[in-house]
Amino acid sequence: MASGAQRRIKSISYAKYGYLFILPFFLVYFFFQLWPLINTFILSFKDFTGENSVGLANYKALFKGVGTEPMNFSDGSTFKIADRTARVVHENFLSAFKNTVILWIGNFIPQIALSLSLAVWFTDAQLKIPGKGFFKIVMYLPNIITAASVAVLFLQLCGEAENVPGSLKYLPNIITAVSVAALFMRFISNSQLSAVNTLLLNAGNDAVSFEASAVWSRGIVMFIQTWLWFGNTMIMLMSGIQGINPSLFEAASIDGATSGQVFRKITFPLLSPIMAYTLVTSMIGGLQMFDIPYLYHKDPNHTSENLKTVAVYIYEYFYDQTDPKLGFAGTASVLLFLVTLILGCIAFYLTRDKDAIAKKKQRKKIAKQNKRESKQFGGFTI
Repeated sequence: MASGAQRRIKSISYAKYGYLFILPFFLVYFFFQLWPLINTFILSFKDFTGENSVGLANYKALFKGVGTEPMNFSDGSTFKIADRTARVVHENFLSAFKNTVILWIGNFIPQIALSLSLAVWFTDAQLKIPGKGFFKIVMYLPNIITAASVAVLFLQLCGEAENVPGSLKYLPNIITAVSVAALFMRFISNSQLSAVNTLLLNAGNDAVSFEASAVWSRGIVMFIQTWLWFGNTMIMLMSGIQGINPSLFEAASIDGATSGQVFRKITFPLLSPIMAYTLVTSMIGGLQMFDIPYLYHKDPNHTSENLKTVAVYIYEYFYDQTDPKLGFAGTASVLLFLVTLILGCIAFYLTRDKDAIAKKKQRKKIAKQNKRESKQFGGFTI
């Protein structure tokens, strides 16, 4: 017979220690994700200073372009949004949102098309492509190349120039996007000292104002975003294709299916979960696009209206040195979060696995039917 001490040892549960291991994650998530989100919601109901509550005044200004009557607070301050100011804020927000959507769609479509084409090409066992590993590494380089390396490239190719912002001297401490934006600023910019305009002038042509043109400026940002991220997307799609059962491709080959038929009937349908993930992550990143549009302009204190995204719009209102409007920045952040959440849910719904859902419904239907029959026969299942 087991003693009392042995029984106590056997009854010890170690499940509680699992919570201790995941506690750091929840702490980090709360302080760096959840609390800033909650604080942003609170800030969206505050005035420009972020001190006094103004209700839905900021939302009315951004949504409808409607001002408010003067509000007097106990600290002696007064808050008012003039109709003209509200209209400007509303129009700027709509313009920023339009720019964001255009820039995202313009880089997502070629990015996914190029990534999917290369992924299918590199994973095709029938194609004996030499140096596949080398090409994969080269195409993934934009995601891993360091800012310091690109900065050295600047110095070697372009040398010093008077119109380079002083902040670029700190490139080794900043992410790759800064380096890429700086690279294009040096080679393609309004300045006649840029590489492209220098070639045009030497050929007897006029310099091109790239940043002033909506087509050129947006096209350049789209190209940069595509170049930066298509390698990462290609690797994910290749992993998905390699996870497909090879017997499906062998059976299709034996049946005489063409490459196009194999792609339409096997590869693309089975890639739908990864395609959904790519769509959602790209959409989230696209709606929050900030670094490239903000950095790719001549004047560090002013962003071209053609490149002003919602994230840049929020930044300018929040960090305005002369007249910061924290309430507007918080409201725009909340709207961006809600739009991202809604579009993400729609994307997941449209790309859901319909076959799995149908099977789940069928299992529930069978379980209910068995339960009903069990009740009819006195609790015994036939």
